[in-house]
Amino acid sequence: MPNPYETSQLLNEYLLFHYGKPEEILPYDFGPKGALDFPARCVSEGFAHPPQGRALDIGCAVGRASFELARTCQHVLGIDYSQNFIKAANFLKESGSLSYRRLEEGARYSNAIAQVPVEIDRARVSFETGDATNLRGDLGMFDVVLAANLLCRLPDPAKFLERLPSLVNPAGLVVFTTPCTWMEQYTPREKWLCGENSSTLDGLRRHMEPQFTLQYTKELPFLIREHARKFQWTVAQLSAWKRA
Repeated sequence: MPNPYETSQLLNEYLLFHYGKPEEILPYDFGPKGALDFPARCVSEGFAHPPQGRALDIGCAVGRASFELARTCQHVLGIDYSQNFIKAANFLKESGSLSYRRLEEGARYSNAIAQVPVEIDRARVSFETGDATNLRGDLGMFDVVLAANLLCRLPDPAKFLERLPSLVNPAGLVVFTTPCTWMEQYTPREKWLCGENSSTLDGLRRHMEPQFTLQYTKELPFLIREHARKFQWTVAQLSAWKRA
């Protein structure tokens, strides 16, 4: 099956999701405004204290959370499976902005610009393509790992989770967000982290403990604009885990 994350439609949607101004995404005087700016909130709300040290943003898409991590982390590595997303993220790193098209309806688009906040030091961030279930062996160790809305899009999430102890420094923190939208087109049913009598969080406990200890959970809503009158409103479950 072709990777939908390589299409121009998804690239445009994710550039708007990551970098769109509130009035560009939700121009109405009603609606779930608390669900805007999700990639930035994964960092500002996801970590109990400002993240420090070396950070990994796995499943970084077009890079907004990676740049947000660079506000307080000295080096951030963003990795995503989509070559299209990483090409856009690298362009934003080099240029600070990127033009794209925002779907209004049918075949009608408007022009928009994705802009990295000017106060962020983009030189602290690097991006590369990679498979979360088969990461290269020389990534090194990290103090912070963010995996936002990644788990239920992996063919074998357990393989990624099993790699984490070798990536995270002692006392380092891993933050997951997931809408727990398990679909067989992405993940075979036998690989899901949940079951008929267990939740995704239960599955995370099975794979993360005892090397990691659950610190806190939080509900984190997000909003993706498909076009001017159609939106995806979703609630991700955030969980933060500390390396023993």
